[in-house]
Amino acid sequence: MESEGEVGDLSYGRYLRVPELLSLQTPLSRPIAHDELLFVVVHQSFELWFKLILFELETARGELFAGRSFPARHYLKRVQAIERMLVEHLGIIESMSPQDFMEFRDLLAPASGFQSVQFREIEFLSGLKEPGLLERLAQTLEEGTRLKRRLAEPTLWDAFCALMEHSGLPMPSDDEEIRRKSLVEMMKSKDTYPEIFYTAESLLTHDELFRQWRLHHVVMVERQIGAKTGTGGSAGVPYLKTTLDKRFYPELWDLRNYL
Repeated sequence: MESEGEVGDLSYGRYLRVPELLSLQTPLSRPIAHDELLFVVVHQSFELWFKLILFELETARGELFAGRSFPARHYLKRVQAIERMLVEHLGIIESMSPQDFMEFRDLLAPASGFQSVQFREIEFLSGLKEPGLLERLAQTLEEGTRLKRRLAEPTLWDAFCALMEHSGLPMPSDDEEIRRKSLVEMMKSKDTYPEIFYTAESLLTHDELFRQWRLHHVVMVERQIGAKTGTGGSAGVPYLKTTLDKRFYPELWDLRNYL
């Protein structure tokens, strides 16, 4: 980077708002538990990456609705790179021993990772909408508004169905059998529908990587707290295990049975 020059010139720190950013890591323990800073930094970084994932998924959705599958796959590829990196981030938390975590874990209650609104926004936007979560998640009016908007707006699956329709493959929302026939036709004739085929595979990779994150997260939590209840009052690991079968695009997974 070039030198700052005179006071007031744009600098690296000013552009990225580094002083403000670094002021946000505020452990609660007194005296400070050594690994609490690690815990805060990793989870704040999750939220920053979730923000970028949402931005890229929104952009990909818009491109699909416009019939532009190539740029949509470009943005989905970026999302996939982030998701792979997030799985690696969990390994950083695993460098913390259970004893080190217990030094500050009780201070986190009743907060819980379950309450990550951006995580749920990714689920909703990707295609997994669960209206029943709304009342349990929203801690502020702004969060509630965001989640309601995600529930009401089209998903990536809706955008993919529009892409299929644009290519003459009907995807009526009220007829699963017709959708399956269209999907089978697309898969069996991938040379005829290459753009749609590779877009479907890109969506499936997004789904698979998110599931890998869930699985690694469950193992990480079990390694840290065993069968203890979650800080937010959930069943902890038993609850997390119930989420492992969640899929954004069940029809794309099910499609393999008909090829």
